[in-house]
Amino acid sequence: MSSRPRSREVLFRTLLVCGSLLVGLVVLELGVRIVDPGPRGSLTDWHNVIRQDRVFTRDYTKARARYDAALGFTGTPNYSVEGFHYDANGFRVTPAPAGAALAEPPILAVGGSYTLGDEVADDETFPSQLQALTGRRTINAGMEAYGLDQMVLRAEVVAAQDRPAAIVLSFGADNLRRTEMSRVWGVEKPYFTLTDGKLVLRNAPVPPSPDPATTLDIWQRLFGRSLLVDLVLRHFGWQYEWSVDHVRVLPREEGVKLSCPLFKRLSQIGVPTIVAAEYDPYLWTDPPYMKEQNALTDAVLRCAEAAGFVIVNPFNAIDQGMRTAGRDLYYRKGEHPSPAGHALAAKMVADALKRFDLQAKAKP
Repeated sequence: MSSRPRSREVLFRTLLVCGSLLVGLVVLELGVRIVDPGPRGSLTDWHNVIRQDRVFTRDYTKARARYDAALGFTGTPNYSVEGFHYDANGFRVTPAPAGAALAEPPILAVGGSYTLGDEVADDETFPSQLQALTGRRTINAGMEAYGLDQMVLRAEVVAAQDRPAAIVLSFGADNLRRTEMSRVWGVEKPYFTLTDGKLVLRNAPVPPSPDPATTLDIWQRLFGRSLLVDLVLRHFGWQYEWSVDHVRVLPREEGVKLSCPLFKRLSQIGVPTIVAAEYDPYLWTDPPYMKEQNALTDAVLRCAEAAGFVIVNPFNAIDQGMRTAGRDLYYRKGEHPSPAGHALAAKMVADALKRFDLQAKAKP
């Protein structure tokens, strides 16, 4: 028997299988669009959902943040929505207790969205509650999406202007990952590399952020219009990495290695400093993730101690609350701390501040 007919038969079967798969995928795609039409697409709307997500993120960021050549982005001065306000300097407002004469110089709080206080009102953030506990003016210079690198840079900038009595830097493990990026959520940022053991600032001055339409790779252009692909990736928890516009420039866990030299740089400001750890609620639903995140956090806290900083680690307190009262005690639905979570952080930081002999002077 000739091998040519057999080869043709194999080719025919292969084409038949591929054709059947293609038809099946098309039917499933149409089914998804019929069953769940909406803003992500329909039978008549086949826009690229990744580009849509990135445009939405850009527009949201433009409202709450402004371009900054040194830091990448900072809060939009005088931005205001219900319960959330920036002052004229782009800092989250920290309302003073009624009739209080706050002491000076201030405490400077830097960090990411946990410090900023996403999902809580101005007076519920931990810097606001710390201000009430200490009677000292507190600047909330937290900024969502910041990496540890941007926190240190912002501490330098604000400390030069406001001469704080103490600095509180709060970080979570995800802030370390952002330190490995030159772009987060479509927005350019500065970053550091280590050359001969020394920090070298890169991507500075920070360039303007690109148009979201120009940031899609070939696979996102080919499959970004598919609601079926979007649905499957969301089901498995992969859609975030598929659609978000991050640009990685450093290897994974390089952020941890950078923490020691970054803290050494921070120590050169020359004021008492507290480094406080933060934890996201997903640790308590994924034991391997908890183990990994705790290891990263502990390594950074050791760097903070080596730099001469006081450390605050609320893990045990949060763990006890999670086990006895559940997730809603310390966290909101969007994973950020609740008012009680901020109160816990404020109390622990206020206790740590007692180790410093801060000279207080009431503001006239």
